[in-house]
Amino acid sequence: MLVRGILYGAVFLLGVGVFAKVRSRAVRQAVLLIGGYALYLTWGRWFAIVLLASTAMNFLLGKWLQRKLSGRVLSVGILLNLALLGSFKYLPELAVNIPLSSLQRFSHLALPLGISFWTFQAMSYLFDLYRGEELDPTLVEFALYMVFFPVVISGPICRMPEMLPQFRSGRPTLGRDIGRGFARIATGVLMMQVAQLLGQGILAGDGINSGFDRLTRWSGTDAWCLAFGYGLQLFMDFAGYSHIAIGAAQALGFTVPENFVGPFESTSASIFWTRWHMSLSFWIRDYVFLPLAVLRREVWWRNLVLVISMVLFGLWHKASVLFVLWGCYHGVLLVLHRQVQQLQRKFNGTPAPVLWKAISRLATMSLVSLGWIFFRANSLLEARQMLSAALSPASYSSHFLSGSLYVLVTALAAGYAIVLLAIEALDRYSVEDEAEANAARSRSVIIALIANNRWFWIPPFYILALLLIMMVTHTRGADAAQFMYRNF
Repeated sequence: MLVRGILYGAVFLLGVGVFAKVRSRAVRQAVLLIGGYALYLTWGRWFAIVLLASTAMNFLLGKWLQRKLSGRVLSVGILLNLALLGSFKYLPELAVNIPLSSLQRFSHLALPLGISFWTFQAMSYLFDLYRGEELDPTLVEFALYMVFFPVVISGPICRMPEMLPQFRSGRPTLGRDIGRGFARIATGVLMMQVAQLLGQGILAGDGINSGFDRLTRWSGTDAWCLAFGYGLQLFMDFAGYSHIAIGAAQALGFTVPENFVGPFESTSASIFWTRWHMSLSFWIRDYVFLPLAVLRREVWWRNLVLVISMVLFGLWHKASVLFVLWGCYHGVLLVLHRQVQQLQRKFNGTPAPVLWKAISRLATMSLVSLGWIFFRANSLLEARQMLSAALSPASYSSHFLSGSLYVLVTALAAGYAIVLLAIEALDRYSVEDEAEANAARSRSVIIALIANNRWFWIPPFYILALLLIMMVTHTRGADAAQFMYRNF
């Protein structure tokens, strides 16, 4: 783990140096390609062989599709990609659960790292070609697209029309972009440490992980604490990783898609899915929902397609009943939101907009949090017991979770909200040019000074927070943080 981390750091810093100084496209692409495969090989040679095979297959499929633009060719390409993904992701699960001797050989088949992400990238390339996008990557450029090391492990899912011009650019990376990239990496590291703290808890065995894995009884308050706490843990972990990936790409001079933008501020399920895991959500929207939705004009069909799309969203994570139920649950939430919108149009507006917004936000996050029980529960029985407890008034009279977990979840949620408010306030008082400086003279001089010099006083607070969290999570002999979404 330490050796891999050092190698990642070395390749990243080498790339930053090269892209800040070198204009040669060939040199820049060679550094990215060699560095990407060198890093991916550290996870296993077999994984790299699968990625190489997928790269060659999709590059040739793309050439075939350019020569013969037909739905049949596209279908062959999509089926081949799904077959490759399914062989590694779903066959082992089937082999474990279905007692057929012919399947047992696949029961220990290892899942290549990031296969769900780079397979979807490959399919989006084929879809874009079929839609008439003028894309002509060389084999090297397509290989770069598949193994671009900041995003190859767990996204964000990129698309060729946005990445190809960047691979061909010779513009040196600006110092401002390098600084912002490193700042995002630092933010991501802190968020992932917070996620690990939530998983482990303040006291040994008193975290979110123990609440799901060790308890056999839950009260209503326990179920809500674990549901919301897991959502917060998953957000800190995955959004933190996304910050690192996006920041690394930015420091190299690349812009990749955002993955999270204020999901806890959502006022409906529809808005939530434009703010959470955005690169996958928009992929499902553009390549699954919209093509299916235009096949028929009836309302029932569009609602059914919403549910189908979200079920596929669940199956993308894992082929299990719980993930099918999670996808179905969110599909129903999206359909219900459409019904609420129709009622709003029918009655021409909403009562007391400020109050309605607050109620909508609370209802949305409550419903989304309940859905995380399907996502995290270890069995269908466990999910049913937790949901029953959450919906049973009689179960709220006691609790089985440690009080420290309630304090931890509440404190971290409040702390995160305070940080967001503080950032918003600092941005409001930031002065970036002379015109803004003149307009800001009427504001508090002290606040403006603090806002404009934030990078002098924020780092000490950041280091203190990071050290405190690491002291709690690592002094008990805990392992280094394991990225949760790597399992998908």
